[in-house]
Amino acid sequence: MERQIASSLLSIGAVFLRPEEPFTWASGIKSPIYCDNRLTLSAPRVREQVESGLATLVKKYYPSCEMLMGTSTAGIAHAAITATILDLPMGYVRGEAKSHGRTNRIEGKMDPGTKVVVIEDLISTGGSAIDVVEALREAGADVLGIVSIFTYGMKRGLERLAAASVENHSLCNLDVLVDVAEQEGRIGPGWRERILAFRDNPSDESWIGK
Repeated sequence: MERQIASSLLSIGAVFLRPEEPFTWASGIKSPIYCDNRLTLSAPRVREQVESGLATLVKKYYPSCEMLMGTSTAGIAHAAITATILDLPMGYVRGEAKSHGRTNRIEGKMDPGTKVVVIEDLISTGGSAIDVVEALREAGADVLGIVSIFTYGMKRGLERLAAASVENHSLCNLDVLVDVAEQEGRIGPGWRERILAFRDNPSDESWIGK
C-alpha cells in the first residue's frame, strides 16, 4: 500500500521533488520536497486509495476508535470521507477558537472520554498535529493516535510526537516515496541521497547544489 500511495501522490503532483531548485517553507527552511495532499481530493482514483487506506489504518491500529477528528483545514475532508467509510462520527479542530458565537475550537459533538483518532494530511515537525491532540485532550477526549497520509520522518517531528506521547501511522513516508520516484525515473542520479540528507538535517543546507 505504501508504494502504491507513493506512486499515486507523485503522479498527480501532490508530492513534488525539486532538489535542484529548492522550495522555501513558511518557516524559511529550504526544501527539495513540497507536499500538497489537497490535490488528492480532486483526483477521484487517488482519493479513493487514500481514504480507503486511512480507513484501513484506523481499523488496524485503533479498532476501539469511536470518533474521527480532522485537523483544520487540510484534514477535514479526509476525516469526513474516512468517517463515512467507517460509519463513525467526525468533527474537526480549528487552529484557534472562534471569536464569535459559541467560540468553539472543537467542532462536532464529542463527549468526554470519547476514543478519538486524529486525521492529518502531513506530518513534518509535528507541531500542528500535537496542538490538535492537546486541544482534544483538554476537552476530555481519549486520543488514541494520529493517522496521516504522508510523513517526512524528520527527527524533530518523531521526537516531539514521542515527548507528547502521540502515536502516528502514515500511509506513506519519504523513504518509500524516493525509492518509488527513483524507480519510476522521476529523480536523477544522486537526488535520493540529497533528499534524505535534507530530511535528516533540514537546517544544514549543504545538500543544495551537490
